[in-house]
Amino acid sequence: MINFTCDVLPGRVLFGAGVREQLSIEIERLGCARAIILSTPGQERQARELARKIGKLAAGVFSGAVMHTPIAVSERAVALVRSLNADCTVALGGGSSVGLGKAIALRTDLPQIAIPTTYAGSEMTPIIGETAGGHKTTKRTAKVLPEVVLYDPELTFGLPVSVSIASGINAVAHAVEALYAKDRNPIVSLMAEESIRALVLSLPLIVADPKDGSARSDALCGAWLAGTCLGAVGMSLHHKLCHVLGGAFNLPHAETHTVVLPHAIAYNTPAEPAVMGTIAKVVGTSDAPIGLYDFIGRLGAAQSLRELGMPEAGIEKAALLAIRNPYWNPRKLEYEPILELVRRAWMGEAPNVA
Repeated sequence: MINFTCDVLPGRVLFGAGVREQLSIEIERLGCARAIILSTPGQERQARELARKIGKLAAGVFSGAVMHTPIAVSERAVALVRSLNADCTVALGGGSSVGLGKAIALRTDLPQIAIPTTYAGSEMTPIIGETAGGHKTTKRTAKVLPEVVLYDPELTFGLPVSVSIASGINAVAHAVEALYAKDRNPIVSLMAEESIRALVLSLPLIVADPKDGSARSDALCGAWLAGTCLGAVGMSLHHKLCHVLGGAFNLPHAETHTVVLPHAIAYNTPAEPAVMGTIAKVVGTSDAPIGLYDFIGRLGAAQSLRELGMPEAGIEKAALLAIRNPYWNPRKLEYEPILELVRRAWMGEAPNVA
């Protein structure tokens, strides 16, 4: 007999080619008239073009978003929001821009609109991770859940293939952990399976042709499902490790998820063999950890933390931080196996099911 609780999060999603053109309508629908556009430095031109398009509804642009949502950056953005008397935020970009929008909402309670241009999925979650002093902390609160998300696949056509791969595997990680979350439920599991399937099928097509509209649309839909899963249930070892590695060593977020995922699910395989069988079937392999590791390799993504800039001396530190204040995990966290997991991930070796 199945028993579960399923909390459906509020939010409005518009999905399809060209939906970015509805931004003005959505700002006014929220009862707002002074939107501040948020982006990373690399997307400042696109942010200013978006501000130009919505005309008088744009209060200004803040293009200082960076990965891992440093608190110092968030405080600078909040100061600008207040000086401009902005009444909502529009985050254009990936997890860095969306994370900044969440940080502003946490401090001001302003409504948010997110326009994702990667497959990060953060826009669908009530989760924020903030970094200060080399440590990344996460919290879950409805205050940071965007009110509106505009998914326009055309905005992902220019996403570099390497970023597309890492961002897509980052989304796969959200779906994978949803399948063995403590608070899993049948609805989330269905979405997680479909998310993994969509991304595994579309990412090789994007590698072959970055402007394949159908593949881009399928990948973005998979990312939406993955983010919805992440927002609905809890996180486990994989996300804990990635938060530790990102906060302690300032490693690139999506690429870190890509390297760590096969190793994290290898660690949890003994505790969740049925789930790993499901993942293997969706991926089209007989072994979930090895199958994903090989799939990532065929896509041409980085497969070692060493490649991402993590120092070898940080292996022990990462393992210790991972078991300190841990997230719930289906298998008990033990230092020596976690140390070996991080070592293998640092070296780029194949995952080991122990």
